[in-house]
Amino acid sequence: MKALVYEDYGPPEVLKLQDVVKPIPGDGELLVRVRAAAVTTADSAFRKGDRFSTRLASGLRRPRKRVLGTEFAGDVEAVGNGVTHFRPGDAVFAATGVAFGAHGEFVCLREDGAVARMPSNMTHDEAAALCDGAMTALPFLRDHGHVQRGQTVLINGASGSVGSAAVQLARYYGAHVIAVCSTGNVDRVRALGADEVIDYTREDFTRRRGAYHVVFDAVGKSSFSRCEDALTDGGIYLSTVPTLGMFADMLWTRFFGSRRAILALTGLRPPGEKRKDLCFLRELAETGRIRAIIDGRYRWEASAQAHRRVDSGHKQGTVVLQMGA
Repeated sequence: MKALVYEDYGPPEVLKLQDVVKPIPGDGELLVRVRAAAVTTADSAFRKGDRFSTRLASGLRRPRKRVLGTEFAGDVEAVGNGVTHFRPGDAVFAATGVAFGAHGEFVCLREDGAVARMPSNMTHDEAAALCDGAMTALPFLRDHGHVQRGQTVLINGASGSVGSAAVQLARYYGAHVIAVCSTGNVDRVRALGADEVIDYTREDFTRRRGAYHVVFDAVGKSSFSRCEDALTDGGIYLSTVPTLGMFADMLWTRFFGSRRAILALTGLRPPGEKRKDLCFLRELAETGRIRAIIDGRYRWEASAQAHRRVDSGHKQGTVVLQMGA
């Protein structure tokens, strides 16, 4: 089968389309033909390998996982012995987590892993995009921000894949949603359901003292120290980017002060938890309460271009890689 392989860390050009061994489903496993996969900031970070923390997880000198890709959608090609909930032909969306491997024609998953039937009203591209941003935003807002009706929630980076999902999810939970984005994205973000949109080129959202119960920094471009005074007493700052400063803030605020800084490594959650979230997101999608936002679609021959788009930091939604024929 074909897959996008990288043997060394570096720029997007390190990705090469190569023949690799097609996986065979074992007992309790599904073989899924990948139709569409997200290109995420995690894919970009692991491809670059320019952070020590990334290399510690992936390989100090060379990547151990040669095929990137975590969130994807496709069709069940075959099933192993003991599989009872899926059959060939089922359309599914899934997350491979730290195993990666979704940027190839086929991938094997456990039936009891992070896999569920696709929303019936979505294409493979849309399901892969939904799986990307929402699977990060959901545990942040629900499990760590404890977002609920009557709260004011600010989403920083509201036009990206995680941010656009966060706007919709915070609205679903009944919060007053304030979204932050650039001038060109204001109308797009407002259409997602934000109650107020702040253009960061015109206003610094951190200057509003005691305004937010939760600040979700979906792009990791702010900090707890900048946002602390903008939080209510007992307010929470959430960030998706694991920096040393963020780890220090988490430790400090655990014991001192009324406001908290929280970082969650959502990709490391147990597969069973992710599966429940996929089913929940399917329900939201099928009832029109969340939709996928796609920045652009790329054939896998244009994978370098797709990665450059992610590297730019200006994508509006999810970059989708269309796999195979």
